[in-house]
Amino acid sequence: MKLRADRVALNPIQWINIKADPSDPESEDLWLFADPAFRADYPGILAQVRDAGFSAVMMEVLDTQTLQSYERMVGDAGLVLAPGYASVALPEDHGALLSRGSAEQVRWYDGIRRKAEESNYFGLDTIFLAPEMSWAPGTRRTLEQTAVGADFDGSRLDRVIDILGTAAEVLGQEGVRAGLHNHVGTWIETEEEIERALAAIPPSLLGASFDVGHLAWAGIDPVRMLKRHADRLLDLHIKDLDLTVVAASRAEPSSYNSAVDRGLFREPGLGDMDLDAVLAALPDGWDGWVIVEVDRASMDPRASADVSRAWVEARLTAADQALGHGGH
Repeated sequence: MKLRADRVALNPIQWINIKADPSDPESEDLWLFADPAFRADYPGILAQVRDAGFSAVMMEVLDTQTLQSYERMVGDAGLVLAPGYASVALPEDHGALLSRGSAEQVRWYDGIRRKAEESNYFGLDTIFLAPEMSWAPGTRRTLEQTAVGADFDGSRLDRVIDILGTAAEVLGQEGVRAGLHNHVGTWIETEEEIERALAAIPPSLLGASFDVGHLAWAGIDPVRMLKRHADRLLDLHIKDLDLTVVAASRAEPSSYNSAVDRGLFREPGLGDMDLDAVLAALPDGWDGWVIVEVDRASMDPRASADVSRAWVEARLTAADQALGHGGH
């Protein structure tokens, strides 16, 4: 399957998930979406996304922004929006015991309601839905042994699935369909966990919005997963990986960040994944969003966006190429 120019977007994570000192892999990890000072940098980054040739960007409204200010910023950059990302935490992981129907239990999903509001405001009817990724002390999946299903607990998984199902229901009530998003380091990491979640929550409530790189990192064949769940596939995150780093991180206990620091993530076409086979596995006529993600750039962020766009342009439909969408 070829890519459609109007259904491809970039997550500008190249500029967001960085080291305090890019030349020093031991320096602090920064997540700039959480930094209020990033608001001043955001317009310039979106302009670079557009200059690299992308016409759409993944929705990510900052906590310090109104919907209207974000709308103006995206419009000024000449971009449109692709579906965003929502996550929901397991209350027990935060020391909360919520009684069903209590005010606290209802309010637990306020962040999900905000994502529904954002999606509706911008005319988006799907969203990537994942469990929370925790960095709390003792969380082995992020801090000690990632991508191998560490500390699996069936009863906890049932609770995670229950929480995800409620979040999907909240989104669905607002007209936004959730797609299960697998992510290494969360409680939906392995193939068994993904399959149990999809089996437990009806397709009418929860589709599938996989990250093909995180599938591969967890030892899952992304082509097989896309074909198996073709009938409920909504949207997709595309990324490339250094599979040597993947194998090493799974063979010996590794933290999430140590694998990233060893160069796990690569721009599309610069890693070892067969991303063309991934695209070929998409259903005929599928019209979901493909969002390109490079969780940690292997080069300057703008250069990373250019490389990512070149990979996309080589895979656009013939019609898009004829319309000139392949150029900047």
